[in-house]
Amino acid sequence: MQSRSPSPPLDPVAGITEDLVSLPTARVAGDTQIDLDGQLAQPIQLREDVRTGCGGQTWPAGLVLGKHMLRYHRGKLETARILELGAGGGLVGLAVAAGCDLQAPLILTDQDVMLELMRHNIQLNKLEGKATASILDWGETLPDAVVAHKPDVILAAECVYFEPAFPLLMQTLKDLFELNEKAVVYFCFKKRRRADMQFVKAAKKAFVVEEILDEDRPVFQRESLFLFTFRKRPTGGTTSNKNKANQNEQIQVES
Repeated sequence: MQSRSPSPPLDPVAGITEDLVSLPTARVAGDTQIDLDGQLAQPIQLREDVRTGCGGQTWPAGLVLGKHMLRYHRGKLETARILELGAGGGLVGLAVAAGCDLQAPLILTDQDVMLELMRHNIQLNKLEGKATASILDWGETLPDAVVAHKPDVILAAECVYFEPAFPLLMQTLKDLFELNEKAVVYFCFKKRRRADMQFVKAAKKAFVVEEILDEDRPVFQRESLFLFTFRKRPTGGTTSNKNKANQNEQIQVES
């Protein structure tokens, strides 16, 4: 099967407009330790290297999502088949792998330029038995490893920052729901441009979208960080089920 379209290179400075909030300050290559405010008994170590692209450093949405997953979903994650989209260095996935007794190894995915960094961070944290790394270009056919994994928990942090990639990310999410209609996507991002909310509006049309409870929400929303779940929209069903789905997607976000 031919791929739909190649993912564009994710250039963090392409298409910058006057309403763009500054991206995180680029860091020099080096290791950092993260314990997610005590959610990890032992901090994970991450190699940060922006030479591989903007995904090679720690972004705020990854910290929010990693902390949320360990605080509220640790037990569920242990029996889940987990995939991280746009993993970069692997912060969220590696935090879950380190903090949970996973029954199945999770998969970190990103573009080819990030593969070496993902693998390095898996080895750095001695998580070879709990995490693997794979190439997944948004908008293209899902790789065999992902199809075989059939993930039911999908982690996506800071995947909304490059508008030309929005349709490709949307297609990949749809493909993952076709692979497993019961999957849940945990989606966290920092709004930097007005256009970023257009992705959320498109997601509301395609999926059942909920802004989910987190006790830190008043704190991170002041930094324009948002946390959602996406689920596949039911097909058919009763009117009451459709109404319930419509109620679930009433999210309160700044347009």
